[in-house]
Parts: sequence; structure tokens; C-alpha cells
Amino acid sequence: MSNESVKSNNYERKGLRLLLTSAGVNNETIRRALDDLLSKPLGECRALCIPTAMYGHPVVGPGVKTWEFISGNSENPMVELGWKSVGILELTALPSINQEVWKPLVQDADVLLVSGGDALYLSYWMKKSGMAELLPSLKAVYVGMSAGSMVMSPNIGEEFIGWTPPQGRDEALGLVDFSLFPHVDHEMLPGNTMSHAKIWASKIPSTGYAIDDQTAIKVVNGHIEVVSEGNWRLFN
Repeated sequence: MSNESVKSNNYERKGLRLLLTSAGVNNETIRRALDDLLSKPLGECRALCIPTAMYGHPVVGPGVKTWEFISGNSENPMVELGWKSVGILELTALPSINQEVWKPLVQDADVLLVSGGDALYLSYWMKKSGMAELLPSLKAVYVGMSAGSMVMSPNIGEEFIGWTPPQGRDEALGLVDFSLFPHVDHEMLPGNTMSHAKIWASKIPSTGYAIDDQTAIKVVNGHIEVVSEGNWRLFN
């Protein structure tokens, strides 16, 4: 188990509370970090899950895996943690809906649960739907998994480009000033070794964190804290 805390002034003013995971809230250390971020007990919190990233990925969606995430039947605990209520927020639908209908729902939520999938597809729809502009002002804790975490970065790195955005580059939302390399040493992802992460980090313009599925990054009031029962590395 490891823990490291640093501070960045780049986004302290935004007041973001983030838990950026590789594979969900899948150990007690990450769960304690989540409980610490929430303003009340988890069982009293209203959650919204955002499955949009899955649709842009050829392996995880659309289809059965998207249903598994939404219904709380996935192998990556997020929706099934015991929230008071869970709703679905589909970003691709929001441009066709009046903001007065969905915006209050988002503003009242206690937590946003953002699935993995394709980070650039998610970034595109975050911006197009208006969610990207809204995020810094929300009271909700943002819990990301894989692409749902990577989307907060300035860049994801060319290694993770799948769905190609209209501008053809790897820029994401830039709401934090570091990038993420998830799923380090995953048995089904032979290209996600720490040595590959080192190469990835040498090409991105920002600080990079490589994290395995037992690790998450907690961000609150400008502080970055790595919470882990596994393996991770910081690349400056």
C-alpha cells in the first residue's frame, strides 16, 4: 500500500473533487478515499452514471458490457457500491434536450460515475453536450474509471488514440495538469507494461502517472494524492 500527496495550483481554483481510478473502486484503500471525498455517507448519496465512453470503444460497447456497467453487474465496482439512487446521464442525448431539463439533475447529484471506454470519444461528447463547461462548478464528486479518468487530462498520448476526434489530435479536457496511463501490467493488455508507460511519458507534454488496477488518484483543493494497494509510477 502506498500514498503520495503533492500540490498543483493549476486547478485549485476550480474546486474539483476527483477520484481517478484505473478499474473502479475495487479495494478498501480506494473505497476509503471515496468516502473521504463525499460530503455525506455513501448510502445517502445520489449518483449519476455516465456510460458514454463505452460506445466509442470496439471491445466494451455498445452492448452487453454497457448494460453490465449501468446495472451494476460489471467487474469494476462503481454503480453497485450502495448509493441511495443511481440515474443514467447519456451525454450523446444532451444536445437534443433543453438544458433546463437535465442541468438541474446534474447540479443536484452527489457523485458522477464515469465509465471506461474511449477517452477521446468521451471528451468530444463532454464538450459537445456542455458537461465539460459545467464540471468545474459542480458539487458532485467525479469518479472516473480508465477512459473516464484519462479524459480529465490535457493529453492522453498517441498510444491511446482509438476513436479519432474531428481535430485529429489527442487533447482531452485538461481539467487536471497530468496525464494517466491506466491498467499497468494487466494480463489482457500486453502493451500496458511499465516500460511502455515510460515511453508514453517521454512523448506527452505533461507529468504522467502510470497506475495499475489497484491504484487511483485523488484530487481535492489542488492536492494530488495517489492511493494504492498495487503498483504505480510518477513520470515528471
